[in-house]
Amino acid sequence: MARVIFVNRYFFPDHSATSQILSDLTFHLAAIGHDVHVITSRQLYDDSCAALPESENISGVQVHRVASTRFGRAALSGRALDYLSFYRSVRRHLREIAGAADIVVAKTDPPLLSVALATITRQRRAHLVNWLQDIYPETASILGVPLLRGPVASALATLRNRSLREADDTVVVGELMARRIQGFGVPAARVHVIANWCDDETIKPAAENDNPLRQAWHLSGKFVVGHSGNLGRAHDFETVLGAAERLRNEPRIVFLMVGGGKHFEDLAKAVKARGLENSFRFRPYQERAMLPYSLGVADAHWLSLRPALEGLIVPSKFYAVAAAGKPMLMIGDSEGEIGRLIREHRCGTIIRLGERSDIGRYTAALVRTAQKHCRNGRPSAANAGCSIHPAPSIRSVAPINRTVGVPLAIGLIPQRHTGRGGVLTAVTIKFQLLWMSSVTKAANPTPQKAAPASRGAMLQSFHNPRVANATPTVIITWTAASPVR
Repeated sequence: MARVIFVNRYFFPDHSATSQILSDLTFHLAAIGHDVHVITSRQLYDDSCAALPESENISGVQVHRVASTRFGRAALSGRALDYLSFYRSVRRHLREIAGAADIVVAKTDPPLLSVALATITRQRRAHLVNWLQDIYPETASILGVPLLRGPVASALATLRNRSLREADDTVVVGELMARRIQGFGVPAARVHVIANWCDDETIKPAAENDNPLRQAWHLSGKFVVGHSGNLGRAHDFETVLGAAERLRNEPRIVFLMVGGGKHFEDLAKAVKARGLENSFRFRPYQERAMLPYSLGVADAHWLSLRPALEGLIVPSKFYAVAAAGKPMLMIGDSEGEIGRLIREHRCGTIIRLGERSDIGRYTAALVRTAQKHCRNGRPSAANAGCSIHPAPSIRSVAPINRTVGVPLAIGLIPQRHTGRGGVLTAVTIKFQLLWMSSVTKAANPTPQKAAPASRGAMLQSFHNPRVANATPTVIITWTAASPVR
């Protein structure tokens, strides 16, 4: 059996988004018997001085942690040196462990990882699959990163495009991103969309009374507008800050920030400078076990993305918020990836950057709606007028030979002509996300779409129609065919 070797700068026990997604998948693959390796750093996302073990086996996954510089995320120059040293260490280690027919899955932390790994995988006769969470250098250029404009950006893009075209396949997290990749000359047949998932077995709608953070964070009797995760350079916070100023005389409305990032710190400073401390609460990243509570403590969530970055980045926090059954305020492009999802599933509203009056009015409307349907004298988002389908999750991955359900995404399908005598070897990894019901499985092999939750009863009717024993499977197969002439 070929090994599946994932490469990403962060891995369990790190709490960053790419680490959590990667950990979910690798632990599952190992649990069903695959030989899974991860090459990662010895650091944590928010602790560059961490010294995790150089090598260990975690839940059946063999973890290889390579050395790199430890300047951290504070300065772009230090971060660039961390990237370069990680590239060097990964290339050296991959050259040692990768073998013919192994599958190397390169994520995008650090950026342009496919460029660093393409030559090594080709030399080792391994298969390269890119799993893109964002696209560089375009993202860096738009964000104004020094030196990543003009000729430098053009040269890096040329190298990036070549590595993507040489890869067996590329997986992206959104339709707009898929179009970008195809525009780089990658055949559409080798570009696959797999949305990031969340653990919807633990993150689910829950009554306010069942959330201990309401009391612990002194939020009882408040209408909470939350933000969870990274608030970085790609995200806007001025719109929310302006809305908070307009709502400063509404003491019941609180903006809860949970996470970190460059703009997280900038927002905290701006809040203090404008005397809005009573309108905001700031909390650090929470342990994963607390995520259902930190997401559920808010009555609504806001998220944002600069419109210029559509197709380059997809805010993956959308899926966790959806699983928690909370309405969303998306600050960005209504025709963007998340904007379209919100409109399609009627799970919130889209607000243009700078429209602070709109977000203020919408928040006030949510409060009035919650007041009409409050329970036990406390505000509830249960009837905020939101309707949404269940979010993708790793537990919704099902065997590729099932005949029931609606495939939401099929990806990671590398094929290469290799082997002695020109034998066609198809190395197949498929994620097939299915919505299933036991009735459909037993009586109707025709794919069926899960019905959306009814409008106006989000918490009550937001449900997961998948059966509990829908065991996820990622199948790796070799198919020998007649020699290729």
